Amino acid sequence: MGGAVGLKGTDGCVKEAIERGAVRESPAKAIRFLSGITRKDLHFFTAGGEMGEEELLSAGFSHTCLCYPESFHSDRDFITTADDTIRACREFIRKGCDLIIFCGGDGTARDVYSCTGADTLILGIPTGVKIYSGVFATTPETAARLLSSWDGISSTDGEVIDVDEEEYRKGNLDTRIFGFAKIPSSIIHCQSSKQVSFGDDKRATEEIALFITEIMRDDTLYLLGAGTTTGAIAARLGISHTILGVDAIFQGEIVGNDLNEEQILSLLDNYDKVKIILSPIGAQGFILGRGNQQISQKVLKKTGTDALIVVATESKLKNTNTLYIDTGSPKMNKVFGSTIQVICGYRMAIRAKLNQ
Repeated sequence: MGGAVGLKGTDGCVKEAIERGAVRESPAKAIRFLSGITRKDLHFFTAGGEMGEEELLSAGFSHTCLCYPESFHSDRDFITTADDTIRACREFIRKGCDLIIFCGGDGTARDVYSCTGADTLILGIPTGVKIYSGVFATTPETAARLLSSWDGISSTDGEVIDVDEEEYRKGNLDTRIFGFAKIPSSIIHCQSSKQVSFGDDKRATEEIALFITEIMRDDTLYLLGAGTTTGAIAARLGISHTILGVDAIFQGEIVGNDLNEEQILSLLDNYDKVKIILSPIGAQGFILGRGNQQISQKVLKKTGTDALIVVATESKLKNTNTLYIDTGSPKMNKVFGSTIQVICGYRMAIRAKLNQ
């Protein structure tokens, strides 16, 4: 819930996120997941309130509530903690569940894995800001299709990646493998874990930067997303760049640094023409929906989906079989179609397969 308000996560700052106007992402995406399940032979164990009970009641699934968050009875607008997640997982394991499904990001994956190890299968529905682990389905709908087609036995390994959130907020990506979890295996795949480096493609990155800076117009505001490829564009212009955030550029100058959703929307009121330059996140292949939640549905409604410019080197694309877009709205996702143009060099572009 910290992504849209520019916090890059909520570890240790949930109250600040709420004060900034953040809303919980997990309940709506949990409903999207449950709505897509087609099999009828499931019984869920769950935790109380918005930790699963309310969503399961809404979707009409058979379930048993095993525990409640500590603050549930004292505060209707309760804030859940890592301790609540861990306590719930321990109850699920004690009941002998086959699979633990959770909504969240890498921090939640780490908390769940600290209970399960490699003994109990887990599956993540992506709702967090930082999602580098390989235990997540690509979208809530994909998670539903995976569970619906799963034989109840088959499994594979997925990395649980630990990200230092304090360093992440400072613009430093400090990751390590926390462990290898078991995840359900079917014809529907989970995402690849984050690959931090794809080798030396510096020249291709510089060619992309040269081309983009040549086509930039003085009457257009440019929103520059996270990443080293977009960082090369900023470097070509001779300006600083928030490598893990969103900056705004007009006539070659920074007019907004490390922006959140509200700040972007405010900027858009002052500019008639806007382009959004994004690069897919590593091997995950996400253009929208990972690490740049500031580029939200509200932002895209104001700019139009045709404002998007995607940049990536051929080396990165070779390591990313499919690109993904998850705006949070399946209807908006479909507007992008089944392929998308990606600028991969100087005056060079390809059409890459796109999934929603």
